[in-house]
Amino acid sequence: MAKLYFYYSAMNAGKTTILLQSAWNYRERGMYPLLFKPRLDTREQQGEIRSRIGLSSEATMFSPEDNLLELTRESLDKHNVHCVLVDEAQFLSRAQVLQLAEVVDELDIPVLAYGLRTDFSGELFEGSRYLLAWGDELREIKTICHTGRKATMVVRVGEDGYAVTDGAQVEIGGNDRYVSVSRKEFKQIFWGGKKVRFLDRPEQEPEQGGLLPAEDDPQSS
Repeated sequence: MAKLYFYYSAMNAGKTTILLQSAWNYRERGMYPLLFKPRLDTREQQGEIRSRIGLSSEATMFSPEDNLLELTRESLDKHNVHCVLVDEAQFLSRAQVLQLAEVVDELDIPVLAYGLRTDFSGELFEGSRYLLAWGDELREIKTICHTGRKATMVVRVGEDGYAVTDGAQVEIGGNDRYVSVSRKEFKQIFWGGKKVRFLDRPEQEPEQGGLLPAEDDPQSS
């Protein structure tokens, strides 16, 4: 039975890589996954989802006014759709989350949405709020804070190294301005005025190699 899955995490937990692994798993079995990506994310080439480690796949871009149920039906007119995968799902509107629920309930197609849970001020994104409310399966993708605790929050950092506490919720790109931290660290940074600690990135990216089946992929269980 098809379900609406929401895979959520803080930043840099590998959400997009896992999405692309899931897409690979479907294609490897001769099945067709339909990939969606919000058009407001302009960091990469339009019509493409790309992970930080260089994996990529074609995707259908959507705008806030687009109807994802109708876009899925249009794709079904061309070929069978076995799964819908949504990158940066926090940018979905309330209406679009409901449309994805209709993809599951009316078309019996599983939907796997991947995104952030909260913004830089600790507030839920609109898309995340309704995915948490209406999703059938909620699965956390874990990453760690520099303290060693699990990172569940994100802070936006100014040029002075301190947390930005106001401003627009959506700011695409500038990943070096965001740090994933634990709740305890978030409170000390966002409200307590603690300076943000940046970690040095590894000198060499991990080898890409072949894609392995994701343990939480509905098709691999």
